[in-house]
Amino acid sequence: MSFRKELIGFIFLIVFSVNPSFSQEFITENGSVTFLSKASLNEFEGKSQQLQGLVDLNKNLLDFYIDLNTLKTGIGLRDRHMRENYLETQKFPYAEFTGKIAEGPELKSGESRKVTAKGKFKIHGVEREIDVPGTIKRLNDNTLELEAEFKVLLGDYKIDIPKVMFYELSEEQTVTIKTQLKKK
Repeated sequence: MSFRKELIGFIFLIVFSVNPSFSQEFITENGSVTFLSKASLNEFEGKSQQLQGLVDLNKNLLDFYIDLNTLKTGIGLRDRHMRENYLETQKFPYAEFTGKIAEGPELKSGESRKVTAKGKFKIHGVEREIDVPGTIKRLNDNTLELEAEFKVLLGDYKIDIPKVMFYELSEEQTVTIKTQLKKK
């Protein structure tokens, strides 16, 4: 009897590993990232529609990254200064978050819930442990929807605030991501 259970388990493992219909990996290549800088005298946003990411429900793994050169604020000169002088995108072109969903990732079709992702956020060559609150929804068997918002203190990541234009950039940036992920 024990041998039979082990054999059935082994067969299930092989079918589960080989059959892509059992896969629980979801990817995005065009998610939305927005950062909001809300200083006392000036408020502006930077946006990109090129968030790349993976959610693996089997392994409870999240991995998202953005090429910082794709962020646009609506003013070309500000974009250039942001990339060259503060984010230093020639040395540090990407921001990345890798982590796990604290509550566990099991979701049924149509189900939505608030979650917290715990992991490492890396930008400007500095990596820190953070918690990211958000909402995950399973739209159907092939699509997840993810929304999250978190704060980034520029000083924590050794990103200087402009001295001459101190009133134009807030120390605290609010980062929002929204994306739909399709089954891989």
